[in-house]
Amino acid sequence: MLKLKFILFALILFLSTAFAQEENSAVEIFLIDAFATPELPHTFVLSFFTSEAAIAKVILENKYEYEVSSEFSEMHNISIDLSSLKFENKTVKFVIEYADSLGNKYSNDEYDFDLPFEPKIKSGSSLLTFCLFGGMIFALPAPGYVHNKGEDYFSLTKEIPVLSFRSRSFNYPSGYISIEYTYIFNAESKSFFRAGYKKIYETRFLKYISPGISAYTDFNGRNGLAPEISVGWFTLFNDSFTFYTRYRFNFRPGDLSVNFHEFNLGLYSRFFSLYLN
Repeated sequence: MLKLKFILFALILFLSTAFAQEENSAVEIFLIDAFATPELPHTFVLSFFTSEAAIAKVILENKYEYEVSSEFSEMHNISIDLSSLKFENKTVKFVIEYADSLGNKYSNDEYDFDLPFEPKIKSGSSLLTFCLFGGMIFALPAPGYVHNKGEDYFSLTKEIPVLSFRSRSFNYPSGYISIEYTYIFNAESKSFFRAGYKKIYETRFLKYISPGISAYTDFNGRNGLAPEISVGWFTLFNDSFTFYTRYRFNFRPGDLSVNFHEFNLGLYSRFFSLYLN
């Protein structure tokens, strides 16, 4: 019996050690630079290092493949001329594949970078049609539900991001300043103009969470502040628009009688905005 226990203990110890070694053997990647140069010729600059010596390659948009390191190294870098490459979107996605000295192969999560120019639309598409379609989608107001003094109303809101602030991820700005117009059907005060700031936090499971604050007025003495929270759920039309839901509480300090709640569905786009670094 004692011998059997010893054998079981030795087997468990062996399996635990093997599993730990397997867990520790994974080569990690640490991205340093991934950007396109603004000057001509536009060049994609990529640099990264791995936790162990490895060979590596990079794949742009699942169709352009380049060897980064042909010899085993911990430091990797490459510069890729983008002049002859064709992309459909301003945001280019890429994946780094690498292998260690034992032949174990790895692939990182998808990264992306922004092009410093607007890519040409692929043949068979009309640039004018594309711009008109995007403009029509952008012009759509966000439908909403308003609860005020025990009454329910339907509303339409149009938000325009005027100034956006760049972020490191390039998927969304770090925040933006916007102006808005809201029309509430059949309400006592129907028209509201707003100006405010929205902060964007990208998340792992959602596109983003965006708290914000705005000031509003109906130009007839009904003025106040409106804190809000928005959630970006998913993207549409080649990541050009993000579907979001928003809750906003409108209040005037010192006067609870004019407070009201808003719920909206809408489409956010980062392209129709002036960007600041």
